[in-house]
Amino acid sequence: MVEPVGRDEMGEMIGLRDDVYRRPLATALARLGLGAGWRCVDVGAGGGDVSVALAEMVGRDGRVYAVDSDPAARDEVAHAAAAHAQVIALTQAGEDLALPEEVDLAFCRFLLLHVVEPEAVVRKMAAAVRPGGWVVAQEPITSAGRIAGAPLSMPDARHPDIGALLPGLVRNAGLEVVDAWAEAPAGVGPGPVTRYLESLTGVDPGDDPVVLPPLVTVICRRA
Repeated sequence: MVEPVGRDEMGEMIGLRDDVYRRPLATALARLGLGAGWRCVDVGAGGGDVSVALAEMVGRDGRVYAVDSDPAARDEVAHAAAAHAQVIALTQAGEDLALPEEVDLAFCRFLLLHVVEPEAVVRKMAAAVRPGGWVVAQEPITSAGRIAGAPLSMPDARHPDIGALLPGLVRNAGLEVVDAWAEAPAGVGPGPVTRYLESLTGVDPGDDPVVLPPLVTVICRRA
């Protein structure tokens, strides 16, 4: 029997990661009742922080596929997940997602803003989950972020405001939207928000007030 992780326990696990957006992540996973034995795929896994967090929740009886198009990310994930044999790192583009088994959860975050065809990636994620399985996507509305009142921009992103389109996009991909919301961490002066923005942009905002881009979360189910 799959056992869900409690909200307090899940928040504690996610809280161990240096992740300024950890609250919407913890909320989404708690909403699903993610627990031991789940099969998951983290699409656009990057350095593997979310993949490792998922591995801690699904336990040794579960499995996490950490997928990224950058071969260097595979090595980063392998290093980050060295203590978690249930993490399998794969080099694949989201548009080419193909797994050896159906999964219970397909997850992505800060991925769709960079890909050429976001809906094509979501359709691949939907096809990867079992009937009744879950797809969770978290994407920003970049221009809604502020530094001292000035809008943020991400000129290198193909779809910097994809979060604003996310509910309609997943519905067009044939998924049932179960829940959706937006959250934006904010801060003034030194702290995790300032450090995160500096790592993202290379610019220290100093004591300027910062509102990070709202992260839109959609929780969907495959019919």
